[in-house]
Amino acid sequence: MSSDRMSSGQQTLDILFDMSQLLGTQLDKETLATCVGMIESGVNPEALAAVILELRREAQAHPPPSATSTTTPTDGRASRQSASRPPTRTGSRR
Repeated sequence: MSSDRMSSGQQTLDILFDMSQLLGTQLDKETLATCVGMIESGVNPEALAAVILELRREAQAHPPPSATSTTTPTDGRASRQSASRPPTRTGSRR
């Protein structure tokens, strides 16, 4: 691919990204580029949009567990515990 063509493609992606930001699509440049590539390969744009919306609905319905806090089942309060540090033990050690 020539340098001019790559530059033109990058300009087009930049413009599409600016438009997507104005429209509030919440698509980053990488995702937008993937979508453009899929559409250029023949994927139906309306079907792609429907899949993206469904994935967002699923993500909202099933959020990933937080890596920085845990909830104790007895009182419902969140404790601030690092995911990389094991919990501190209380009581005697054997």
